[in-house]
Amino acid sequence: MLSNRIATEQLKPIDGIHKLCNWIKDHGLKRAAVSNAPRANAELMISMLGLSDFFQVVIVGSECERAKPFPGPYLKALKELNASAGHAFIFEDSASGIKAGVAAGMPVIGLTTRNPEKSLKEAGATFLIKDYEDPKLWKALEELEKMEQS
Repeated sequence: MLSNRIATEQLKPIDGIHKLCNWIKDHGLKRAAVSNAPRANAELMISMLGLSDFFQVVIVGSECERAKPFPGPYLKALKELNASAGHAFIFEDSASGIKAGVAAGMPVIGLTTRNPEKSLKEAGATFLIKDYEDPKLWKALEELEKMEQS
């Protein structure tokens, strides 16, 4: 179990997280957190980042038949959100998470905050970003908006 003290000392929000969350909410997108961490740890981290009200669903690998790198946790999130893989995208910071998202049929944006770029790219990331302020991300989101409007 992750202690509050350790979490407070080590858990720092990735730059741009709240800007991205606002964009996602403003566009009415459904939202799930998918983690291999134990549920108590995942929920503590989400809470400490101020995202408890943001995520509609929290899926943890241990509550699925098989955890990441298998696609089950992402497929369960889609089912619970009543969403389709063709209208979804994932943010991931681990190779196993990227592999799971790709296997579930979704584009995965790799975050280079914890793991080497090479391993994330080899796992199948659509593209990589250093944080949620990355211009590549916002260019891709603009493209999504254009596709939505046409």
